[in-house]
Amino acid sequence: MSETMPSIGELMAATVPMARTLNLDYTETTAERAVVVLPDQPEYRNHVGGPHAGAMFTLAESASGAVVLGAFGDQLGRAVPLPVRCELAWTKLAKGPVTATAVLGRPAADVVAELDAGQRPEFPVEVSVRREDGAETSHMTIVWTLRPNS
Repeated sequence: MSETMPSIGELMAATVPMARTLNLDYTETTAERAVVVLPDQPEYRNHVGGPHAGAMFTLAESASGAVVLGAFGDQLGRAVPLPVRCELAWTKLAKGPVTATAVLGRPAADVVAELDAGQRPEFPVEVSVRREDGAETSHMTIVWTLRPNS
C-alpha cells in the first residue's frame, strides 16, 4: 500500500485556517514559484466591490508561504520558516478573482548553505497580484527567515 504525500496546496489549506476560509486555490507550487487564486466572493469584498485588502494580503502572504515550503520543506526538521517583514504597494483597483504569483528571490541552495553554516538566513519572496485582465493590482516583497531549531 503506497501513501501519497499531500500537495503544498493541500498542506496550506489543512494548516492555515485563513487560506481555508478564503478558499484559496493553489494552482502551482514549486521550489521557485507558487501561483494562488483568490476567487471572487461577495462576503470578502470591500466598499468598492473588489476583494478586501486583508483578503488580498492573505492571498499574497499565502503564495509566498507556498513557495517557501516548496523550496525549504525538506529543512523543516531543523528550521522553522517565518516571515520577518514585508512591503506592500497597491497599484490598481482589483475586481473579480485575483491571482498571486510568488517567486523566490534568492537561490535556495544559498539559503541552505547559510543555514548549514549556523546562520539564520533571510531571503525575499516577490509576489505580484493580478486581475483576470493581467493588470497588476498590488506587489508585495516579503522577507522570510529560516529560524534554526535549538
